[in-house]
Amino acid sequence: MSEPRSARIRAGLDHPVIDSDGHMIEFEPAVLDTLEKLAGPEMVERYRRATGDGLMQWGLSDRERRDRRQVRAPWWVLPSANTLDRATACLPSLLVSRMQELGLDFSILYPSMGLVSVGLGDAELRQATCRAFNAYHAELHRPYAEHLTPAAIIPMHSPDEALAELDFAVAEQGMKVVMMAGVIRRPLPAAERISPEAGQLAFWIDTLGLDSAYDYDPVWARCVELGVNPTFHTGSQGWGARRSVTNFVYNHTGHFAAAGDATCKSLFMGGVTRRFPSLRFAFLEGGVSWACALYSDLLSHWEKRNREAVEAYNPQHLDRDELVRLFREHGEAPQLARLQELIDGANVRGDELDDDYSLDEFEACGIESAEDLKERFVSSFYFGCEADDPMNAWAFDTRINPMGARLHAIFGSDIGHWDVADVREVLEEAWGLVERGTLTNQDFRDFSFANPARFWTANNPSFFEGTAVESAVRSLLA
Repeated sequence: MSEPRSARIRAGLDHPVIDSDGHMIEFEPAVLDTLEKLAGPEMVERYRRATGDGLMQWGLSDRERRDRRQVRAPWWVLPSANTLDRATACLPSLLVSRMQELGLDFSILYPSMGLVSVGLGDAELRQATCRAFNAYHAELHRPYAEHLTPAAIIPMHSPDEALAELDFAVAEQGMKVVMMAGVIRRPLPAAERISPEAGQLAFWIDTLGLDSAYDYDPVWARCVELGVNPTFHTGSQGWGARRSVTNFVYNHTGHFAAAGDATCKSLFMGGVTRRFPSLRFAFLEGGVSWACALYSDLLSHWEKRNREAVEAYNPQHLDRDELVRLFREHGEAPQLARLQELIDGANVRGDELDDDYSLDEFEACGIESAEDLKERFVSSFYFGCEADDPMNAWAFDTRINPMGARLHAIFGSDIGHWDVADVREVLEEAWGLVERGTLTNQDFRDFSFANPARFWTANNPSFFEGTAVESAVRSLLA
């Protein structure tokens, strides 16, 4: 059997490849054994009920689904045609035995079924299942730390929940990666006052920073103390337009990017990156094109709506006498017929101001210049990209990104999920951008090694100690 092309590509590189977003497929019976040990058999039954028909609402009729706009649930989202790949995502020993074949040196593994746990509505069940998944993954992957490390699942419905699980997973279990819920769906208070069901149907999105229901600064501070950087693997299916009752692809396309955009913007505008400059935040599986657009958009908004610039739109500066004169000279009949209202001082919609809020909407960020914004955004945020995304090249294009920025795109294999048909082809797909000339060899080195290495060691210089990439990372950081 010939050597896979990904392995040949890796052999030709002068650096290792760090996979920052692989996925494990949990063997649920073993996870439930752990849950039973930690929380008892009744909690196992609650989990079965919550994650069965109750979660996906498979049993609803078409009419019932349309009445509630119940989204088409994810279906057939795990590899099945390739039995070896399915087993590889379940069995750490098998994955490690195939790392050379895949062209990978080290992989951070995120949950699959565990992704659901952070969003469960039952607080007691949510906390118990997150803990069970974390205990299961910590024990399962501990013998394979040279090549693999699992991500801990951190519920974020309240700071207390997050702090408790951070201490268990990181301080007690020694896990080095944390996956947080990046957004929390909360009942809309006005709807909840009508009825609890109305509050579930009418919800708002808490993005942990700007306008959050809680102060999450204690969580960010604990991350600094524990030496972990927050990562978010959160979707937005069920929000806004992503509520097709019949089409999973419609709901799925772009949903990780939309959720990442919401949280990233919230952390930035809410001043979290100013208060915790040493933290790095990663948004996974949504690519980087949305981040390039957000960076550009934030910069253009700051230039035109910072505290000084926004005065250009203050209606107090309007010369009404001159405005009336121009209307009289150039106005058409329908406008002149109502000119008296302008003379009398009627406001134009858009001139109003709510005096309860600050004029400086960048105040929490502490931004004083465009250079400040560039530095704060680029240094704080990292963006997980799948191998087959051609837009990965945008992150490195200093001709397009304002002020010559290079955003921190990081390579993720997404092994274990439906969009990886053959795990042997992942690195090959990523390398295709070099072959097409949209990435340079240096760009690819940053994408697959340097950016991930800097992210994972930003608050934990010893992250890669004892791993297959330890010496290469040490040389890079030196």
